[in-house]
Amino acid sequence: MAEKDAFLRSLIGGYETLIVAYSGGVDSTFLAAVSHDVLGAKSLAITSRSPSIAPEELEAAIDLAAEMGWRHLVVDTDEINDPRYVVNDGRRCFFCKTELYTHLDRVAVAEGVTKVANGANLDDLGDYRPGMEAAVNFEVVSPLVEVGMTKQDIRDLSKEMGLPTWDKPAQPCLSSRIPYGTSVSIEALTRIGRSEKGLRELGFPVVRVRHYGDEARIEIPLDDFERFEAVRVAASAIVLGAGYESMELDPRGFRSGGLNAALGKARVGVGAGRAR
Repeated sequence: MAEKDAFLRSLIGGYETLIVAYSGGVDSTFLAAVSHDVLGAKSLAITSRSPSIAPEELEAAIDLAAEMGWRHLVVDTDEINDPRYVVNDGRRCFFCKTELYTHLDRVAVAEGVTKVANGANLDDLGDYRPGMEAAVNFEVVSPLVEVGMTKQDIRDLSKEMGLPTWDKPAQPCLSSRIPYGTSVSIEALTRIGRSEKGLRELGFPVVRVRHYGDEARIEIPLDDFERFEAVRVAASAIVLGAGYESMELDPRGFRSGGLNAALGKARVGVGAGRAR
């Protein structure tokens, strides 16, 4: 693992200047931290603000960047007004990332930055991720993939670096809770966000609220089922208070990327990116 870390730092040092697409999650936080360590003021972390990002996640990302002393910028992305994104036909992530990388590319040109990087890791290549196609189109680099880092590597190294995100549960965008074929709307995203925030505050840090119209289907780890039943009334009040008419606990438990099961998996190669 130390060799991968050294390889990563050498790779980033070769970029000279770098923009990191920083969401505040485990991977992008680690990459932003290493980039700052290596490049200092020549590293810039950029976070997207949009209805598909939970407000508390954005706030946490902003606060952490300030605490770490990184150069940090928030850009407003407008994927919610792209009909190709809203239709949610399985290519949603492609259009979302295209919108994000368009903004990052503009900043890179304006700032004279040579590379833009995302926080994709080796494990991500095994799932359906059309967003990686957008990265290829914009020649965005994936240094964690290039050095062969897995999610566990990143968590372990983050812990060694003292990053508070080392054990943070994965938190994909809120649109990922909406089944393919169901349109994405601000109303749906707001319901999902409010429900998940309330359930986390109730003591369930790993939770997904899948949006099925007026029904919320709750996914939590199987080990949490007994505890959930003990607070079901409170949980129901949170979810119905967010705008749903009914709530169901999915008997299969929490499944990361569960809605991708209906889609074929696609793997997209990761290039070295272009100099800007």
